[in-house]
This record gives sequence, C-alpha cells and structure tokens, in this order.
Amino acid sequence: MRRLGRLLERSKIFRCKSLFLRRMSKSILREIGKRIYGEASSKIIKSMDVIGDIAIIKLPHELLDERRFIFGREVLKELKYINVVLRQRTPVEGLLRIRRFEHIAGENRTETIYKEYGAIFRVDVERVYFSPRLSNERLRISRLVSDGETVVNMFAGVGPYSILIARKVDNAVIHSIDINPVAIEYHLANNILNKVTDKIITYRGDAKEIIIKYLSSTADRVLMPLPEYALQYLEYALHALKNKGYMHVYLHVKYEENREEALTRSREIILRELGERGYRVVEIDSHPVREVATRLLQVCVDAYIRKI
Repeated sequence: MRRLGRLLERSKIFRCKSLFLRRMSKSILREIGKRIYGEASSKIIKSMDVIGDIAIIKLPHELLDERRFIFGREVLKELKYINVVLRQRTPVEGLLRIRRFEHIAGENRTETIYKEYGAIFRVDVERVYFSPRLSNERLRISRLVSDGETVVNMFAGVGPYSILIARKVDNAVIHSIDINPVAIEYHLANNILNKVTDKIITYRGDAKEIIIKYLSSTADRVLMPLPEYALQYLEYALHALKNKGYMHVYLHVKYEENREEALTRSREIILRELGERGYRVVEIDSHPVREVATRLLQVCVDAYIRKI
C-alpha cells in the first residue's frame, strides 16, 4: 500500500495529455538523439510512449551500444515527470499481449499509475498490455454506450475500456474477460481504485470458453479490442450478443494510397463475415484508430446487427 501511495502521489502530474506528450516527446527525442548519436542517426528514433512516469522508447539495432544508457539519462534530465526509462526489446506478442523491456535509466521498475479522463489505472507495463495511444478511442467507445446496457469486453486487459464505461454510464453492467491472470489481478485492483466494483464482473480465461459457459446471449454490445485475433473470435462475439446489438471489431488493415482504402476494406471484411454467419447489418461504420506500421492502419468497425 505504501508503494501504491507513492505512485498515486506522483501520478497527480501525469493526467491524460497523450497527444501533447507524444508530440513534445518526439521533438525532445530528436534533440537528445542529435546530441548522443548525431544528426543522421537521430532521424530513426521515431517516438516514445509515456505511461504514468515511465517512458518507453524504441531504438533500432544499430544504436544499441553503450550510448543508449546516456540517452536514457538525458531523457530523465529533459522530462522532469519521467522517473523510469525503458527500451522496448520485443513487440507485443500472443494472446497475453506482453512485451519485454531493458531498463536503461532511472528507477528500476515496470509498475506505474496512469490517469486517463478521470480514471486511474495501476499498470505493470512488462506483465500486461497497455497503450496510452488508445486513450481517445476508449473515450469514443464509452460515449456510445447507453444507460442500462450490458457490455461484454472480450479482451479487457487491466480494464481501461470497461472502467471508462462504468464511470460514465449509469446502470451499465460490464463483463470483462482476459486470459492473462496478471491483467485480471490489476483489473480487479483498478475496479477498486475507480469505485466501479458494482458495475464490472471480471473473468480470467479464454473469451471463447467464458462466453460459451457464462455469457451466451447476454450482451447489448461486444468489444473486441485485439486486432490480431478479432476474426478468429468473431463467432464467439456473436454468441455473446442478444438477437440484436452492437459490435466493435478492431482490425489491422493494409492500404496502398490512403486511409480510406483501409476503412472501406475493413467494412467489407465485417459485412462478409457477418453475412456468412446469418446476420443482417443494420448500420456499419469504420474509424481510424492509429497507424501501427507503414501503410498499416488499426481500424475499429462499429456495427449494429440483427440475427436473420
């Protein structure tokens, strides 16, 4: 509890200003990169994520010499709200959605407190998945939910979607599922921190099994915020829905010329998949979430559907 108190105290200055922080951080990273690595190399240092008081940076292989530790210390000097600098060693992988880090400066820890639109999240960035880049998307989804809805979140993580909904929507019931036992532990702690234990029911396990066993035909709305596995789990999302309801399916979609190609293609994919399963799409829209690689867009497809 003493550790949590210290993290909460520090978190007072880390309120959600993610877009501002990313823009500012990118500029500062380039300046530090110039000083440490030179003008040419600094251009390949792309971005930094800030989660609470932890900075997460990606450095290309050619810059992984001893200077990376100097780079980390310079980040601490320039950004006074940062107490930990980590280098991301691996991409997000598997259903557990975890990644590995190297500590390069500051306090040697991976746990922090992050604030987003009034909600508080305790997070261990190496043991659970969390992205501050989805903050606006989480707010968008929370604003779509109506009073009294039952929501199934198939890939809940530490609870950012579920908790924002619970805080903003009266009489909502949210069923939060995650296969990562550590994520569920943090989710339960975050429910308490945000005083939403009466609105959220958490389940540890594979969403396929949990839905079949406990949540068949219960949901007015289903969230699928795991693009890598969304289509594999679509059948189970439909199993969770009542005869009609909303789905939010996240996909990674390639495009050649512009984002509109990815948005159109994502709608076509979901229309085809739902049609093959005997559902009529009453309304459908697609929203760009973020660029995840060159010409690869993360898209959320919002669909209101009825069983034929």
